[in-house]
Amino acid sequence: MVIGEPQRTFYGNQFGNTFPLFVHFGVPLWVPGVGGPIGPNNEAHDLVMSVFGGMSKGERNRIKIRVRTAMASQAQIEGRYLGGRPPYGYRLADAGPHPNPAKAADGKRLHRLEPDPVTAPVVVRIFTEYLRGKGLYAIAEGLTRDGILCPSAHDRARNPHRDGYAWSKSAVRAILRNPRYTGHEVWNKQRKDEVLLDIDDVTLGHRTKLTWNTPDEWIWSAQPVHEPLISTQTFTRAQTTMPSRRMPGAERSPRTTTRAYPLRGRLRCGICRRKMQGNYNNGEPYHRCRYPSEYAKSEALNHPLTVYARQNAILPLLDGWIARVFAPGHLSRTLRAMRDSQRQESAPTPALEAARRVIADSKQRITQYRAALDAGADPTLVAGWITEAQTEQTAARQQLATASRTKQEVLTDDQIRHMVKTLGNMADRLQAADPDGKAPFYADFGLELEYHANQRVVTVRSQPADMCVIACPRGDLNPHAR
Repeated sequence: MVIGEPQRTFYGNQFGNTFPLFVHFGVPLWVPGVGGPIGPNNEAHDLVMSVFGGMSKGERNRIKIRVRTAMASQAQIEGRYLGGRPPYGYRLADAGPHPNPAKAADGKRLHRLEPDPVTAPVVVRIFTEYLRGKGLYAIAEGLTRDGILCPSAHDRARNPHRDGYAWSKSAVRAILRNPRYTGHEVWNKQRKDEVLLDIDDVTLGHRTKLTWNTPDEWIWSAQPVHEPLISTQTFTRAQTTMPSRRMPGAERSPRTTTRAYPLRGRLRCGICRRKMQGNYNNGEPYHRCRYPSEYAKSEALNHPLTVYARQNAILPLLDGWIARVFAPGHLSRTLRAMRDSQRQESAPTPALEAARRVIADSKQRITQYRAALDAGADPTLVAGWITEAQTEQTAARQQLATASRTKQEVLTDDQIRHMVKTLGNMADRLQAADPDGKAPFYADFGLELEYHANQRVVTVRSQPADMCVIACPRGDLNPHAR
């Protein structure tokens, strides 16, 4: 392996952690900038490569500090909109060309927030009702009862993963906690921390964790920069009324448990499609769904107060099904059936159908807006409408493009033979495993379960790990965030 720029290849102590693998497998490492081949017993080479790693880490930290400082200044002094999804109640409007000449030449423009005539009154209503003494759930119930679309239903192109049936307490709480409704631009509400993957093995690296900052760390614009929906006094009163333990950034006790839930994250409620949570009742493990405790009642979704599924009633039947379907005598036929199902064209999902409707609707609106412009309408107002429609259309097109590029590899005969041996052995080991140790086996079998409370039936879908070879390109559903 030849490395032209070691300061761009290794970061921190990565060279010291990876070079022993090169030595072990006999792969020579060449770095022309150091003089050629790297010797495993050469202290000078080890020192120089460590310096390159330190330089890379230092440069990364300097860039991060410069970027964050610039963004803080732009938010505080200029009140610039720094991208991201506009909060419920606002929509994006054009704010002129980008001040950077190079970006302006590429067609990039600044944006600002303006009230959405459909959703802005809803935000005012939420603050008014809350300050009059209504609770979060009562507000959510009233909005749902009056037929007002919740944020995810109002913007389906950006929220295909949510059902959008009703308002939730968390949505109402998020609106009450958002200071941007005062007309100020607020930045640095959250930060990204790098947390060790394993404190016992630091060579595994870090993962990025999004964490709330305390309100005193938020960056507020010096002056209001967009039209406020509420006054600063109203927002302050709402924060004072809301319990302090709900404040973003407040420390929470870790939610850990020593109890075993092998189906954690794999069992969904058949009514609302949400993941069911583990819960102990009378000394036995259950999985429950408490959708109505968070979401308002909706005619479109008749959900009991609590749906319970007893774990000990599911596991024996599930293990028996795995032993039967993945038995050595039936495994080859099972995997071939899975392969044939991969070749069948899947039916269009509701999310993709919604994206196609958004594209068609936005095209029609743009045509109408241009006709209004030709008829003598205000160019600035029409330009904002067109920008909004184009943003929705771009997001929907990106969603369709991402879905079309996601291709699933069809298993070959050699892969099937390999999986017959592997899954057959795992099925035997699953039968001998205790409940605490079954979760990894269920993950390897790619199990997805759905509990239908009305029929008291659990449907099981299996897609073993070797079949999940999927290309997942990174999509951008926020084309305005530049």
